Amino acid sequence: MASSHLSLLLPLLLLSLLFINHPVQCDGLRVLVFLLFSFVDNPIRRRSGYSDYLRKADEDNLLKGINEYRASLNLTALVKNENADCFADEMADQFNDQKCSNTTGSNTVPGMEPDFENYPKLLSKCHLNISDTKDGMILPACVPDLVTTQLLSNYTQSQYSQYLNDSKYTGVGFGTEDDWMVVVLTTSTPGGSFATYNAATLVSKTSLIHYLLFLLVNFFFL
Repeated sequence: MASSHLSLLLPLLLLSLLFINHPVQCDGLRVLVFLLFSFVDNPIRRRSGYSDYLRKADEDNLLKGINEYRASLNLTALVKNENADCFADEMADQFNDQKCSNTTGSNTVPGMEPDFENYPKLLSKCHLNISDTKDGMILPACVPDLVTTQLLSNYTQSQYSQYLNDSKYTGVGFGTEDDWMVVVLTTSTPGGSFATYNAATLVSKTSLIHYLLFLLVNFFFL
C-alpha cells in the first residue's frame, strides 16, 4: 500500500518542483502531466488502462504509419471515419481479457476468425446496418503494450497487407482495448461506406411531413 501511494505522489512531487523552478504555459502543463503519468506506474493509470490521450496517440501513430505505407505504393491516404471508429471500439471491447498468442489477430489462420453472434447488436450501437458495412474489413491485431513499430508491422507485414494494398478502401476507424487494436476499413461505395441509418430515417420522416402538409393544404383550399 505504501509503495502504491509513493508511486502516485512521486509524479505530483516532480511536477511541483518543475512549477517552482520553471513556470510553464497551459500547453506545456499538459505535456508535463502526460509525460509524468506515462512513464511512472501509478494506480490511476493501472485502473484506467490506456487513457484516452494515450489511446488516441496509439491510433494516430498507426494511421500515420499505414498512410506512409500506402503512399509508398502510390495509394491515397485513408481518412478517419467516425462511424468506423465507433464500430471499431465496439469490436475491440469483444477482445477484452483475451491474451495475445501466435494464433490471434493478424496471425489468425484464414477461416478460423472468431465468430461474434452479437455482431448485429454491435452494429446497431453505432446506428449501422449490414448493408452499409458488408464491403468493409475488420482487422484486429494483438501486440503487448501496443508497441508502435510492432503494431504497424502486424498490418503491413502480415496477411492484412493485402487489404491495405487495395485502393478500394478509402476510410478507416480504430478501436483499442488493452493489447488489442482493431482497424476497420471502409469504402466510398454504399456497401462499405459505414453510413448511419439515421440519415435515411431523417429523409423518410421529412418526406412524410411534406406529404402530410400537402394533404392538409389540399383539404382546406381545394
